[in-house]
Amino acid sequence: MQIVVEEVVIMNKRKQSYRYIFAILIALILAVIVFHPSSAVAAPLQLPGVNLQIGDTTDSPQNLSNTLQLIILLTVLSLAPAILILMTPFVRIVIVLGFLRSSLATQQMPPNQVLIGLAMFLTFFVMAPTLQQVNSQALQPYLKGEINQEAAFTRGMKPMREFMFKQVREKDLALFVKLSNLKRPKNFSDIPNYVLIPAFVISELKTAFQIGFIIFIPFLVIDMIIASALMSMGMMMLPPMMISLPFKILLFVLVDGWNLVIQSLILSFR
Repeated sequence: MQIVVEEVVIMNKRKQSYRYIFAILIALILAVIVFHPSSAVAAPLQLPGVNLQIGDTTDSPQNLSNTLQLIILLTVLSLAPAILILMTPFVRIVIVLGFLRSSLATQQMPPNQVLIGLAMFLTFFVMAPTLQQVNSQALQPYLKGEINQEAAFTRGMKPMREFMFKQVREKDLALFVKLSNLKRPKNFSDIPNYVLIPAFVISELKTAFQIGFIIFIPFLVIDMIIASALMSMGMMMLPPMMISLPFKILLFVLVDGWNLVIQSLILSFR
């Protein structure tokens, strides 16, 4: 026991000597750095100057026009998601897919990312002819310098307006014409975009809810049958949704539900 105590005392003395040596080395290094001759004449740290500005320093009209074009482009890019949602079939498609998932009661299957991605690609598929017209009639002539920005915007909105007029309901369109206090329009060209777009959106919402109601009916029947069977057997503590879920998935797979839903969605825009 005494030998062990002596060894511990020796180890503690060694640790203390190591600490003293380490402290002396640090003091020497700091002394060299502080009293070194080059440190007294060392130049101060210089930070490079940064100057952020749009365009040239001159105030020519051409530079101002380029600056405004850049600001407008950034604004359009920031509004691109809203344009995609409100002027395309995206609203109808994503709501119908959401109703489908709710009717199946599969919680988060398919995930939101899958549904939104599918809705986006279906939107591009439906809008492909319209986007081709926008590209050929507005975008390409503008990039070649044949037309100005105002003409490009007018030509690009024409196919989009034609698509929205095909899908909008007259009742919804009349509602926003009345709310905007406009004169009775003689033709579609008399209806401005700020009247057409909200009318198109609520028309898409109504159509999407109608399709969602039709999708809910067969799955609701399955839930009612399962609930009645469980009550008749006295199994009232067993959740009917848990029992009906495999049957709803089986029915959806047997009838090739994804094919039917996507086909119905695409045909609803024709």
